[in-house]
Amino acid sequence: MPMRGGYDRTSGSYTTKSEVTTKSGKKKTVKKAKIGSVLRGEASYYGPGLEGNLTANGEVFNSSEMTCAHKSLPFNTWLRVTREDTGESVVVRVNDRGPYAKDRILDLSAAAGKKIGLDKVGHAEVRAEVIEAP
Repeated sequence: MPMRGGYDRTSGSYTTKSEVTTKSGKKKTVKKAKIGSVLRGEASYYGPGLEGNLTANGEVFNSSEMTCAHKSLPFNTWLRVTREDTGESVVVRVNDRGPYAKDRILDLSAAAGKKIGLDKVGHAEVRAEVIEAP
């Protein structure tokens, strides 16, 4: 069940956090998503062949939706992902876990990847800014 965040006076922004229940029944808080936080690194895209599989949050994966996988950001966090070399950007929602390729920070759905040209290059340096958090 999501927990409410609040205003962080030191950073001047709102923060949120999510609480999950593990298989053993213990509650665990996952990484906070601070609105305005920026992540930088390599992003790739995924989707071909995974259509219809369940994502980590239990949704059915649809490669034509604007979604992404991140290792620890709370589900339903919205990110503006901008390719550093071209300036192309897309807004995506975190609904899965990953990426599992070394040195990658995000896996975008096929549609989101195509929107910023990853279908032509495979992966690229991106800037991902948290624009909305649960």
